[in-house]
Amino acid sequence: MKFDVNRLEWTHRPARFSIGEDRIEITTEPHTDLWQRTYYHFRNDNAPVLQTETEEKFFSFTVKTEFESKHRFDQCGVAIYLDAENWLKASVEYENRTFGHLGSVVTNNGYSDWATAEIDAGVKTMWYRLSRREDDFCIECSEDGRIFRQMRVCHLCRGGGAIRFGVYACSPEDSSFTAIFTDMEMTECKWLAHNGQKPDEPITRFGRFPL
Repeated sequence: MKFDVNRLEWTHRPARFSIGEDRIEITTEPHTDLWQRTYYHFRNDNAPVLQTETEEKFFSFTVKTEFESKHRFDQCGVAIYLDAENWLKASVEYENRTFGHLGSVVTNNGYSDWATAEIDAGVKTMWYRLSRREDDFCIECSEDGRIFRQMRVCHLCRGGGAIRFGVYACSPEDSSFTAIFTDMEMTECKWLAHNGQKPDEPITRFGRFPL
């Protein structure tokens, strides 16, 4: 499966960007972000996301990010944006000169979560691998593009049909930086089917039906 940059479309088109066959650059604009309600009780929905659409139920998308972020919450990474209230993103967010946050946000039905781990502020490159198995998703990261570590497994309530996925960059506060995306690849699903406990049998009002 080829990741075709000619099929990419913006959610919010930034003023400064470039798209090539093997390289995408996005220069962020101040006060751009994606977030819905939880904890902060505000809603932000103006980050530029550059995406392609697919109905493929099982695949993995890998991308390398390079960034010189320098202000709190500057971020860039991988995303699935279905609509304002249903999406996910994974990125490194700048915090201060000591550390940043390697994390992910999953938003279902208008409520966001945020799962993070501290990472050295000197890290300015990160690979991501986003994998889909129907309406479930796995996000992984790598510092060398070879060894990937799981960040999270999640579900999108509206992620069962055609979806849009790709890359994003934003600066929630008064700042700007340039994010570079390369090594974009769409492959067969590298997130293997679970080989442990079997799925539960479906339950109806008449009892259980064997699978």
